[in-house]
Amino acid sequence: MRHEAAQRGEESEDTIQPVMPTPWEGTGSSSMMVTQALVALNVLVFVIMAAQGIALNPSGQALIDRGANYAPLTLGGQPWRLITALFLHSGFMHILFNMWCLWDLGGLCESLYGHVTFALVYLISGIGSSLASAWWHPAILSVGASGAVFGIVGALIASYYLGELTMPSFAIRGHLRSLIAFVVFNTILGQVLGGVDHAAHFGGLATGLLFGALIARVAPASGGLRRAAAILFVTLVVAGCGAWLYQSRSYLAHVSRAEDFLYEHQTDQGIAELQEVIRQRPNYLPAHAELAHQYLNRKKYDLAEAELQLILKAQPQSEEARYELGIVYLNTQRFGAAKDLFTQMVKADNQDGYAHFGLARALAAEQNYADAVEEYKQAAQLEPDLETVNYRLGLAQIQLKNYDEAIAAFGQQQKIRGDNADSETALAEAYRAKGMQAEADAALKRAEQLKAKY
Repeated sequence: MRHEAAQRGEESEDTIQPVMPTPWEGTGSSSMMVTQALVALNVLVFVIMAAQGIALNPSGQALIDRGANYAPLTLGGQPWRLITALFLHSGFMHILFNMWCLWDLGGLCESLYGHVTFALVYLISGIGSSLASAWWHPAILSVGASGAVFGIVGALIASYYLGELTMPSFAIRGHLRSLIAFVVFNTILGQVLGGVDHAAHFGGLATGLLFGALIARVAPASGGLRRAAAILFVTLVVAGCGAWLYQSRSYLAHVSRAEDFLYEHQTDQGIAELQEVIRQRPNYLPAHAELAHQYLNRKKYDLAEAELQLILKAQPQSEEARYELGIVYLNTQRFGAAKDLFTQMVKADNQDGYAHFGLARALAAEQNYADAVEEYKQAAQLEPDLETVNYRLGLAQIQLKNYDEAIAAFGQQQKIRGDNADSETALAEAYRAKGMQAEADAALKRAEQLKAKY
């Protein structure tokens, strides 16, 4: 009408309304072929696991074996877990809820974006969710399609809010309210029920929001260079996040692997992993502390001392490092240095049972058995579960010829820590010193039996 008025000379050309771009109509297709394929693939994996008898309540190891996202492995050379984890589920209700959401929301998103773009939104958002999960809790495994579903939700929210769509505004507002309610409800429900990977959800949501915003503003038309450029940009952002995560957190994967190896008594492999942690993060003190502990156990006292000195340089008041350094001194026969160190620890905290125990050992090494006995008693009172405190107390009592007290100490050692060949042998010595030969012979017999058993 304004154009016709301008033709009649009633309006100037400057006031003619410009032609506006065509609103985003979506693909106009009702086909859900990608959504159906994704649902089918998830269900197929679940059925295969069910046939193996592990679908309804799979163990963590079973999920890891089948591709769960577990940062020590994902960041340790198995990045494909970022994708495979999206198709694994930890039970029937888990897959049921995720597939219900994927079917409803996936169909809506696929009709708006088209098959190819929707598939990429799903997979790349899923990878973003897996990266967020590995970043937030590197020692916990993660499975499920929910991170990718949240990516779909994020893409739809951004598209409805920023896009120039043909549907009525009240319909758009209704969709937005529903999608935001979905996010809020699932977050609250996950907080109540527990065991929900919120990091994966919000990682997928953030990736989807970026996807939706770029497509709505830059490339609403299906296909073309703009759409490809938008997808490429998001892909590069996610890849950059993955590279940063590997660079900044891959050392934690080695920490976790070291813990697993040491738990399984594979000490050499555990030490190798700890050394790799220190290579990547030279100032990561927990790795130095664990490495020092393992060196101490293997009697590599020079290596243990080097690690402990490094820790104490950074944290001079570290009680654990000071105690283990004192043990190194004892085992390398630097008894005066050990006594000085443990004396300082006792003065700093008179309620530190380990400090009293270390001081007692240093005094006993100097043959000051009377003072050693008092320190052992103090240590046993403060830390009754110390592994050898009553045994060493008994040995010191023998040196003082307090045989009854020695026998009582060995009995307490066995009561707390169980039967032990060394305790029985020392007990036999105390019995023999008291002239109790029958009891001494019985104790020696039990010691031999324990040695044969273990």
